[in-house]
Amino acid sequence: MKNFFIPVIIATIAQIISIFGVFFVFGLLLSKIQTAILKNYTSSVGWRGLLWTAWLGTPVHEYSHAFFAILFHHQINDIVLFSPNASTGELGHVNHSYNQRSFYQNLGNFFIGLAPLILGPLILVLFLYLLVPRGQEIFSQLSGSQNSLILLMAGVKKFLVLLFSPANLTSYRFWIFLYLSFCIASHLAPSKSDRKSMWSGWLIITASLFILNILARLLHRDATGYIIDFSHFFAGLIVIYIYTLVISGLHFLISYLVLWPGRVKK
Repeated sequence: MKNFFIPVIIATIAQIISIFGVFFVFGLLLSKIQTAILKNYTSSVGWRGLLWTAWLGTPVHEYSHAFFAILFHHQINDIVLFSPNASTGELGHVNHSYNQRSFYQNLGNFFIGLAPLILGPLILVLFLYLLVPRGQEIFSQLSGSQNSLILLMAGVKKFLVLLFSPANLTSYRFWIFLYLSFCIASHLAPSKSDRKSMWSGWLIITASLFILNILARLLHRDATGYIIDFSHFFAGLIVIYIYTLVISGLHFLISYLVLWPGRVKK
């Protein structure tokens, strides 16, 4: 029995990492950067300093939740795209309900919580294409670099050189793009309540893969290869997330340097 279930468990873990690893890793990194940016503002100009990006970033965040809630047939009871509350720290929310007996709707909880990390980066790339001259060429510098740290660093360098080219720096459209990118990238990470709501869907995904691997082993089949092949569909997201991390890192650096003189010393 032990020899039967250990390979099943290992296969399930490998499949989860191959499919969802990109979301977890980049979600964690974006969350850390987002927290650091928030600290830059709150320690200098106060909590309201974050509102200059939240007016757009929060509606994109909440709309992403609402879009996936509708996609998974949840009932939206209340939606507030942007309503800052200094006492609670809330900027907006989406209140939704669902049939707890529905497999599909329970599964949707995972993707609803993850939604800003799916739609937000796609909107960032759209801004790059629409507002920045040669935006597609700039973005392409990151393509094919995700499998090598050396290629990744070289790709990021080329990306930054082209993005901050003299031609772009003299274009008002570039500065609009940079500002809008800061707005969205600063509010992509799932909140604590988002992460909490994802668990029921996550358990369904894990249990489904576990059962799939049991059946595959009984039939002497290897499901991992098919799952990994399917995960290649998400490979393009790695490039998008690298781009998002670069934008978020730039926002952190600029906010730190600009707000540093006003930081409150404790």
